[in-house]
Amino acid sequence: MEVQETRVQTDRVLTIPNILSMARLVGVPLFLWLILRPVFGGPNSDGWALLVLMLSGVSDYLDGKLARKWNQISSLGRLLDPAADRLYILSTLVGLTWREILPLWLTAALLARELMLLVMVGILRRHGYPPPQVNFLGKAATFNLMYAFPLLLLSDGSGWLASLGAIFGWAFAGWGTTLYWWAGILYVVQVRRLVKADVVAD
Repeated sequence: MEVQETRVQTDRVLTIPNILSMARLVGVPLFLWLILRPVFGGPNSDGWALLVLMLSGVSDYLDGKLARKWNQISSLGRLLDPAADRLYILSTLVGLTWREILPLWLTAALLARELMLLVMVGILRRHGYPPPQVNFLGKAATFNLMYAFPLLLLSDGSGWLASLGAIFGWAFAGWGTTLYWWAGILYVVQVRRLVKADVVAD
């Protein structure tokens, strides 16, 4: 009976962690619109954009914690959480690069890693495997980047607060990019082992 109840909870869609992840996804276009308003002649809405990013970071922490605490880890949640992470990173890269806050080389480095993972997911699917689970290193990389981006957005100004934002923002960006690629390389190694095992089995 206990196993059956756990399975029912695992298959549920409308759980609090999933609702938090869905809210994060809804916040992606809102954040992008707020950050790009000055580019198209609108008022500066960086404060609101920062608020959306901070709320996203809080919900990212809560959805995983609550899912584990309340035994509400679901198949949908395993898809929504990394999808929301990647979409926030992508939208932030687009916004900050368009605003010339982020250099093109950093954007290219992060996008190249995403492209590499897409190729790995395609290889896994061809061999009948699901996408790789998000590991601790990948979450740590996302955590660093989600701290870096608001700080770098804050640095697009003047005064001591902007200076501090630049110092800490670039520190988090450096760590986040390094960990992001490290996690990506581990995924490649994992995929290679699975494919190799399939070839041997055949």
